[in-house]
Amino acid sequence: MERIQILWADDEIDLLKPHLLFLKDKGYDVITATSGDEALELVEKHSFAVVLLDENMPGISGLETLNRLKATHSDLPVIMITKSEEEHLMEDAIGSKISDYLIKPVNPNQILLSLKKTLDNKRLISEKTTSNYQQEFRQIGMTMGDRLNWKEWSEVYKKLVYWELELDISKDESMMEILKMQKSEANKLFSKFFENNYIGWLNGKTQDPPFFSHTIFKAKVAPMLDKEETTFVVLIDNLRLDQWKVIQPIVAEYFKVESEDVYSSILPSATQYARNAFFAGLMPSEIQKRFPNLWLNDEDEGGKNMHEEELLADQLKRLGKNVKMSYNKITNNAAGKRLSENISNLMQNKLNVIVYNFVDMLSHARTEMEVIRELADDEKAYRSITLSWFENSPLLDIIKQIAAKKCKMVITTDHGTIKVTEPTKVVGDKNLTTNLRYKQGKSMSYEKRDVFEIKNPGDAFLPKQNISSAYVFVKEDKFFAYPNNFNYYVTYYRNTFQHGGLSLEETIIPFITLSAK
Repeated sequence: MERIQILWADDEIDLLKPHLLFLKDKGYDVITATSGDEALELVEKHSFAVVLLDENMPGISGLETLNRLKATHSDLPVIMITKSEEEHLMEDAIGSKISDYLIKPVNPNQILLSLKKTLDNKRLISEKTTSNYQQEFRQIGMTMGDRLNWKEWSEVYKKLVYWELELDISKDESMMEILKMQKSEANKLFSKFFENNYIGWLNGKTQDPPFFSHTIFKAKVAPMLDKEETTFVVLIDNLRLDQWKVIQPIVAEYFKVESEDVYSSILPSATQYARNAFFAGLMPSEIQKRFPNLWLNDEDEGGKNMHEEELLADQLKRLGKNVKMSYNKITNNAAGKRLSENISNLMQNKLNVIVYNFVDMLSHARTEMEVIRELADDEKAYRSITLSWFENSPLLDIIKQIAAKKCKMVITTDHGTIKVTEPTKVVGDKNLTTNLRYKQGKSMSYEKRDVFEIKNPGDAFLPKQNISSAYVFVKEDKFFAYPNNFNYYVTYYRNTFQHGGLSLEETIIPFITLSAK
């Protein structure tokens, strides 16, 4: 075992010989100093893993020594030891970025624990994370073998997201590979479960349905409108559960989480269908029937989400919520800044809806722009770029202002997204829709094992293009590719983030209720 060299600066070092012998026995080589000046000289001559520094020494003080050390060796960990419990000394030391703080008298085990915490913290956390996931891996595997309901599947997915984020931190590549395999197996089983229950849920024939895109507003948002506070609903397009978890610590500085729920996107798990359903409180075929002039089918020209404010106003009226509301769709940074400057004017409304489109644009840009593909090369990088955007976005300024005004806030989304890896062939006529995760059309041929097929769109409350139209949704991490020019198509779209189909990532999505701190 490689020995670790540390420096211990204390003017009473002779009294600490038992401690030095104890540390030597534990694998540490300790060089000693009796003053700050001597400590600074030794740091220039040797390469130390850590410095133990007495706060009260003759000559320059421990705090002054600490400041000089950090000026020249900012990455060198320092453990401050002092007789004083005065708060200002602790604050000064902590403000100078010490690694730990011990009060005299210290015993050898205290010193050892502090050294391990300082030097081995990342390794110990990584080992503990790996060990804990190994235990949980077996438990999750056994759970997935049971006949799970929607709520239980949601809990499985939450656990997988939790461990994915934990293993990101630990950087254990082998365990991350095991997690990916388990997540893949979970997606396979979940897709079967969803396929077997979806039509029954929508038609009231299967027990314990989840909240869906068209029912979540009535169930969760409408009751808030009976309270005194102004409510903000922030819908971040295409926000997965893992992406919510990485921005949650920043939101938590200003809001406390009242409930961290999930709900299910309808199929197709695509903006045109799921977000319109969210605001209308209706399924797509019901929107088409009620608003024939507003609904556009896949093949129609024009924007498919241009009338959400009208759909929301109609839903509020049907729910008997005669409240003042605003609807704001943000598709670029300038629009976000304008809204941030206008928050005070929204306080007269009972309900303010903000649709923020960045994450959806990121997923599309990642497909189309090589530089974004390189920046968001994998799931971890995709989360990281989402976090970086959020930290520097007008949306964070908006959220801070909402908190300052003591409003309620909901953060949610319309659907998630999945990184696609495996192509599956599809053939259809020239009117076949272009989405990679679902197809609508007639006379389609495809690999049946790879898709959830809905031959009668009416069963799933989906519009029909014509009398023989059907829908197919690709499952797990596959994507549709046409046989002609197959290799080019596969090379271009493999490992891109797509939505519209059936997977844990696309359909189990966050609905977070928050109150200002």
